[in-house]
Amino acid sequence: MDTPLRKGHETPLRKNDETPLRGVRPNIVQSIRAFRVPDLQDAATQLNQHFLYANLGNAQSKQDILDMIAAQYTFPAHFGKNFDALYDCMTDLVYKSGPQTGFIVVLEQIPAHAKFDKEAREQLLDIFRDAADYWADRKIPFRCFYSFL
Repeated sequence: MDTPLRKGHETPLRKNDETPLRGVRPNIVQSIRAFRVPDLQDAATQLNQHFLYANLGNAQSKQDILDMIAAQYTFPAHFGKNFDALYDCMTDLVYKSGPQTGFIVVLEQIPAHAKFDKEAREQLLDIFRDAADYWADRKIPFRCFYSFL
């Protein structure tokens, strides 16, 4: 059964292990740049954190973005498909599910066109910045990496 949050193996990270996240603040939203998705997924496994991945390359609108994130993060059926509901799913819903070890989130190929303009992209990333702040207040790492199409 698919769960909204995929956790890796229960292998604890040893201090001498190298991860691609070494030196990356624990609560941040940043461009994926030099990071590769498989390396981020491996880091999540090593750190025993949830790995959430969404490829948004086929999205044409805000509604497409929300639908794709909901499907790829396996949000519950009652997801409201708006930015407020996205924030609630990334924070409150997860917080109520029990203790969390951390999150590595990837939003790949966010569209950059007239139907999903710069303002819409910033609103989307602001949701994840707010989620990073939410988890920082609870001392839980939340790293979000994104790329534009």
